[in-house]
Amino acid sequence: MKPEQYVQQKAAASGSSFYYAFLFLPQERRGAITAFYAFCREIDDVVDDVTDPGVAHTKLAWWRSEVARSFDGGPTHPVMKALIPLAATYRIEERHLQAVIDGCQMDLAQNRYLDFPGLTQYCHLVAGIVGEVAAHIFGQTEAATTAYAHKLGLAFQLTNIIRDVGEDALRGRIYLPVCELQQFDVKAHELLKRQYSERFTALMQFQTERALALYDEALAMLPEVDRRTQKPGLMMASIYRTLLREIAADGYQVLHQRVSLTPLRKFWLAWKTQAFGRVA
Repeated sequence: MKPEQYVQQKAAASGSSFYYAFLFLPQERRGAITAFYAFCREIDDVVDDVTDPGVAHTKLAWWRSEVARSFDGGPTHPVMKALIPLAATYRIEERHLQAVIDGCQMDLAQNRYLDFPGLTQYCHLVAGIVGEVAAHIFGQTEAATTAYAHKLGLAFQLTNIIRDVGEDALRGRIYLPVCELQQFDVKAHELLKRQYSERFTALMQFQTERALALYDEALAMLPEVDRRTQKPGLMMASIYRTLLREIAADGYQVLHQRVSLTPLRKFWLAWKTQAFGRVA
């Protein structure tokens, strides 16, 4: 299997909302974002799929070496073989990939966050940096677009956290800040036992309002000159904001299930943004 085929399969198999935005890009840019996204999936899978922390640490250490080796001209993994030829063109640097690994390394060392600033640092590594690279690949022309990409990445990651509260708790991870759990008097064991309450609903409403505000802030920060090039990010924003509203409308039933949009609806939202430039 060619490296390009490998990353295509890796990206498509994830079922992520991001994949639908990639479909509207020109071929080379689509190849670059698909390879980068496949890299992120590989790193994320180490943390999510490997149950032995020692093995996970070893795998991440291998990836650190592979990234360094690849930027020195010697990639061995199909993902890096697909990504490296495009890295210079789209300003993808070794530090970006190492930062993504740093973020996933945090998942092995830390499963709780005391406050929102602490959680924000984690989100910066696993989502803000990803947004920065994606903005480069999409065709960023203004420096200010980087700040928009980081803010949008934070909104995306908070949406993921809201969606995956129950699933993450079963893995032993609670990303909702400890001080906010205390503020709403929600206990960790209630999340593990999938116990819904008015307190839990209030906590999730608080999380949702913050995430929605971050989407608004991010979209306001995007320079007008880059709105056309950054349409894939706007497509993702449309899909993710719609998902967040669906979760809220469903009463935050996220402890026992993973709420999602159908592939057709994701494609429709992406197409509408492509055609009309508006974010749902």
